[in-house]
Amino acid sequence: MRKIPELMAPAGDFTCLDAALKAGADAVYFGVKGANMRAGARNFSLADLKRIRKICSEAGAKAYLALNTIFFDRDMSMLKRIIKCAKNCGIDALIAWDFGAIRLARDMGMEVFLSTQASVANAEAVAEYYEKFGIRRFVLARECSLDGIKKMRASLRKKLGREAASKIRIEVFAHGAMCVSESGRCFMSEFSCGKSANRGACAQPCRREYLISDPSDPRFSYRLGPSYVLSPKDLCTLPFLDKLVSAGVDSLKIEGRSRNAEYVYETVRAYRSALDFIAKNRNLEGYAEFQKPLVEPLMDVFNRGFSDGFYHGRPMGDWTSKGVQTRKRKIILGHVLKYYPKAGVAEISIDNSSLKAGDEIQFEGAKTGFLKMNAESFFIDSKPADSAEKGNVITLKTPSPVRKADRLFRF
Repeated sequence: MRKIPELMAPAGDFTCLDAALKAGADAVYFGVKGANMRAGARNFSLADLKRIRKICSEAGAKAYLALNTIFFDRDMSMLKRIIKCAKNCGIDALIAWDFGAIRLARDMGMEVFLSTQASVANAEAVAEYYEKFGIRRFVLARECSLDGIKKMRASLRKKLGREAASKIRIEVFAHGAMCVSESGRCFMSEFSCGKSANRGACAQPCRREYLISDPSDPRFSYRLGPSYVLSPKDLCTLPFLDKLVSAGVDSLKIEGRSRNAEYVYETVRAYRSALDFIAKNRNLEGYAEFQKPLVEPLMDVFNRGFSDGFYHGRPMGDWTSKGVQTRKRKIILGHVLKYYPKAGVAEISIDNSSLKAGDEIQFEGAKTGFLKMNAESFFIDSKPADSAEKGNVITLKTPSPVRKADRLFRF
């Protein structure tokens, strides 16, 4: 029977967490403020960890805390508090690469997944971390190819023996943003903006438009844009996910803790569908055709165009993204005034733009999470309406409860 890898989704806040679980994620990874590689995401507080663990447990999902940044001596007391809290709240594992974080986690009995920041790309490195630090799960460097992953598996069996090698878990990125720097390690943001990429605060100056000129000869100047040479396309492995599964990976990670709930939902849903197809079809016949429509919804959420990454070799033409290529635009429409649980109806203030019957809408709220639906019918002043304008108050039946002050968006 074919082994199907875990599908791990990003959660930058509770709305994204809800979207990930509703779409079928097996696990989520998230960060706490000041201690992860997505400082720009909303992130969570230590007080949130117990609630995150409860939500994930109810959904049958794992919860992983990302501590995948560099820590200085001044950070150690904070780091100890975070790891202790994660342990007490039942968080399943930590994602780290700083040896200080690894040591503290081991001392407190927490399992560590080695972050991609460690740039592990060969069996020797895996064996070293496994034998000396007891690490059993590795997020491989993004530069690894499909063929390289297969060879690494074979090399581990020879080096460690079959029993020990069977304990090693390989995690890879399946979808999301890529960086021109080696496995995400870069100093450009630190130098130009005073914000360290290695502390999770990258300002992405590499993705901007630049004018390069020769001071000795003003005739020679080059404007890098709209194909930004330092802004690569996003990784998308759906077209060859069957081959990635066959290579023997144990977990597929979707990048995007700084992205919104609809990105998380649509991406996780697409990969969930693909993995379910692979699980049911032993010989994988028909996968090439099956996956094609799965890519379509991913073009409607945030993306810079899609690339195979390094899985098939060097992505020579994929460092020239045209920038954001999202096909749909999300706009704020209004907010919930009241919800009537017996009728399953929400009263909504239209604060911006307009709404038409059949429009695709989305509710978001800290407790409600993520709810996507079509506004097939609604009422104004108890009368059926085909459209609503700014200033109207409508009533709309929802498939699940929403709450006062939840925001409503239209695409």
